[in-house]
Amino acid sequence: MDELTGYEAWLKESRCAAENTCASYKRDVRQFLCWLDEVQCTLEQASEADLWLYVTHLEKQGKSGATIVRSVAALKSFYTYMVGTRRVSENPAREVHVVRIARKIPDILTCQEVDLFLSQPNPADEKGGRDKAMLEVLYATGIRVSELIALDVKDVNLSAGFLRCAGRQKERMIPLYPTAVQALEHYLSAVRPSLLSEAGSAALFVNLNGERMTRQGFWKIVKHYQEKAGIEREITPHTLRHSFAVHLLENGADIKVIQEMMGHADISSTQLYVRVLNQKTKEVYMKAHPRA
Repeated sequence: MDELTGYEAWLKESRCAAENTCASYKRDVRQFLCWLDEVQCTLEQASEADLWLYVTHLEKQGKSGATIVRSVAALKSFYTYMVGTRRVSENPAREVHVVRIARKIPDILTCQEVDLFLSQPNPADEKGGRDKAMLEVLYATGIRVSELIALDVKDVNLSAGFLRCAGRQKERMIPLYPTAVQALEHYLSAVRPSLLSEAGSAALFVNLNGERMTRQGFWKIVKHYQEKAGIEREITPHTLRHSFAVHLLENGADIKVIQEMMGHADISSTQLYVRVLNQKTKEVYMKAHPRA
């Protein structure tokens, strides 16, 4: 499937798509191509009616609404690429629209839960010192886990209290609160040098083998401290990102500033957190109002 290789490169280079998006879209397109083989239809022959048949096929397979919405988005994108490379003359997915499901309101930690969670790593040992720095930076900045593990030492300016994040669309500068700065100072001076497997490594956060931290490795760190803290609700790296945004909104931060710090291309992504606040306000009202 040579077209998939070219499509993936186009997503990364022309659309600046994130790794997760590239992987999901590529998987969705591969499944569509396999279906075309089953129904003995080619990419060039596929029509809008065929695309609707594929949507029906996904529904019969029991795919969720979110999966179908993403699959259609992937096919629209894929055919845009195919038209651009003149493999096909038109995009048959252009007018295929499925009902977009309402975005689920994310789970948010309370400030007390965040304090409890961040207090779990023991900075006295190497692993704890590194973990403390990573978790503090994640909550201090609200960056994505992919952005966290991609950070290099040069991206941190401790004297100014800022972090530089390359992001998906453009570079952004994000402040660090004092506790995060202190955790990073300790990690950089007392922990990272002894963890490095080779001198001159650019990676800011490394694993115990001295290599750049992976998403899977960091996920395990988060789950470990969730269990240690005894917090029953599910905590993922994205939970801290969501909590960062809502806690800033609760304390009066401008939504445009939050959008900039989080690297959202569309303000609607940031406005989801307003819904979270509205939901919390309603819950408080229903519990506290004497006539509710």
